[in-house]
Amino acid sequence: MSDTSIRASAAAPIPVRALLPWTLFGGVIALLLLYFVSTEQGALSVMPGSAVHEFVHDGRHLLGFPCH
Repeated sequence: MSDTSIRASAAAPIPVRALLPWTLFGGVIALLLLYFVSTEQGALSVMPGSAVHEFVHDGRHLLGFPCH
């Protein structure tokens, strides 16, 4: 019988250049989500009608944003 051992390899660091696009993408998505939950159908309305307002209505109250 041969004695085998499992070798632990060190994790390679992720370079900042590879992380930066994903960080920017996540930030833009987070800002869009914050916009739609907090201010859409308010003073700076982008989409006409009340569909977006009704879709995120309960989320606004849950997060403490006044909407009416």
